[in-house]
Amino acid sequence: MRERLMGLEVEYGCLVRDASLGRPEQVVELLKDYAFNDLQIGLVDRHARDFAFEPAQAGGFLTNGGRLYIDAVGDHLEYATPEVTRLDDLVAHDRAGQRTLLRLVDGALSRDAVSFHNNSIDHFGGHTFGCHENYAVSIPSDSLRVALTSVVSFLVSRLIYAGAGRVGGHRLTRGSPRDLARQGHRVLDTLWVGDVYGVEADPGVRYQLSQRADHIRHAMSGRVRFNRAIINPKSDTFCDLTGEWRLHVLFGESNMSQYATALKVGTTGLVLTLAELGLLSDDTWLARPVASLRRISRDESHRWIVALADGGSISAVDHQRRYLELAQRYLAGCGGDADWVIGEWSRVLDDLEGDPRRLVDRLDWVAKEELLRLYVDEEGISWQDEVLHSLDLEYHNIDPRSGLFYSLEELGRAERLVSDDRIECAMRSPPEGTRARARAQVVRAILERGHRNYAIDWDSIRILGEKEMLQLDLDTPEGPPPEVIDRFCQGLDRVGRFDDPDEALLWIV
Repeated sequence: MRERLMGLEVEYGCLVRDASLGRPEQVVELLKDYAFNDLQIGLVDRHARDFAFEPAQAGGFLTNGGRLYIDAVGDHLEYATPEVTRLDDLVAHDRAGQRTLLRLVDGALSRDAVSFHNNSIDHFGGHTFGCHENYAVSIPSDSLRVALTSVVSFLVSRLIYAGAGRVGGHRLTRGSPRDLARQGHRVLDTLWVGDVYGVEADPGVRYQLSQRADHIRHAMSGRVRFNRAIINPKSDTFCDLTGEWRLHVLFGESNMSQYATALKVGTTGLVLTLAELGLLSDDTWLARPVASLRRISRDESHRWIVALADGGSISAVDHQRRYLELAQRYLAGCGGDADWVIGEWSRVLDDLEGDPRRLVDRLDWVAKEELLRLYVDEEGISWQDEVLHSLDLEYHNIDPRSGLFYSLEELGRAERLVSDDRIECAMRSPPEGTRARARAQVVRAILERGHRNYAIDWDSIRILGEKEMLQLDLDTPEGPPPEVIDRFCQGLDRVGRFDDPDEALLWIV
C-alpha cells in the first residue's frame, strides 16, 4: 500500500481576556508579526497567495515545513501541518502547532491576557471554524462518483468517534446579503456570498457529538464561504502531484485527543485506499448525508440509526463496520499504520456498541460529556446553564496549565501516542520522507542569507536574484533528493540578493 500525503489545517479560537489589547483580530496580527519578524521561525509571504483570503504578509512557511497564517475569513490564526505519511508524525506536528502558539503568547503577551482554543464553535456568536483534513488521492475518473458518494457517507458515520462534542445546538435561519454587507467593514465580507444565513441557539439540545454538524449545508461543494460542505474536492497546489489531487475535508473539527486525531485520519486514509482500488460500492450510500450528520450528532440514545439510499436503515456503528470489513479483507498486513488503524477501529466500534463510556480516555465527545455530567451532578444545575459553555470552551484550551483536557492527560486519563519531546522536535524539524523536508531546509537557508524576493508554495520554491531566477520543484510526495536541495541552497549565494521591491512585484505577478 502506497504512502499517502496528508495534513491538517487548524483554525484556532482566540479569547482576549485583557480588553486593553484590543480585538482578537488585532491580537492575532501582533502574534503573527512576532513569529516572523522577531522570532523568525519562518518566512512571511511577500506576495498575495489569494487576493481576499491570504493577502501578502498574512503569514508564511515555517522552519518545520508547516505554515502559520491568518485566515481572512474570521481572522483566525491558522496552523497547517507539513505533509506527513505517518500518523505519529501527524499527531506530533498537529500538537506542535499548539506549542508554537503558546511560545508566541509567552514571548509577546501573556497567558493571563490571551488564550487559544483548539475548538470549532463560538457558542454565543454562532460562528464555526474548522480543523480541515487534506489527503492526496488518485481515484480513476470512471469511478469518481461512486467513490466520493461512499466517502461522504463514511465521513458522516465517522462522527461517532471523531466528534469533539459540544453543549447545546444551533439553528440556521435565513438572512440576506444586504444585512451581511452592513455588518462588514472589508471587501471580503461582500465577496462570493451566494447564500447567507443567520444562526440562533437551539435550546432543545442538551449535548451532541459534533461542534459543526449544525452548520453543514451540503454534502459536496466547490464554494466554502456560507456553503459549508462535508468535502470540498479541489485540484490545487497543496498536493498537485502527477495523477493526484487534494481531497479537502471541510467538515472536520478539532480533536484534543491524540488518539481520536490519529483514528479519524487513519480510518479515512484506509477508506480512500479502498476507493482508489475500486472496492467501494453503493451499498454504503446514505439517503440524506447532511440530515444524517445532524441526526447522529443529536441522538442521545446512542443508537445512531440512519437511512440508506437503497431504502433500508442501519446504525452508524454497523455502517462503519461495512468499511472496516473491507479494510480487514484487503488492507490488513499491508504495512505502515494500516494494522494499528484496523485493530483500533474494530475495538472502538465494539466499545461504542457496548458502552461508549469505555472510551472516556480516547474520544473527546465521551471525555467531555463525562466531565460536564460530573459538574452538573455536583453543582445541581441544568444542562442549559451557561457555565457549561465556559467549561466546554476550557476543555479545548491549549495551555497545559489550565486546559481541562490537559488536566485529564496529566492525570493519565487520556491516551497518548507521542511524547512531549517528540512534539518539541516537531516544532523545529520537518517529518522525514516527504517534500516538507526540502521546504524546511530552503526556508532556513533563505533566512540565513537574508534573501527577500522569494515565492514559496506547497509544490515549488522560486528565488529572484540579481543574475538569475532559481526554481525548486516539489512535485513528488517525497521531494527532491538531498543533493538537489543542497545545490539549490548553494545557488542562493551564486545568484546574489535582489531587493528592488517594484521589480520583485512585477516578477511575482
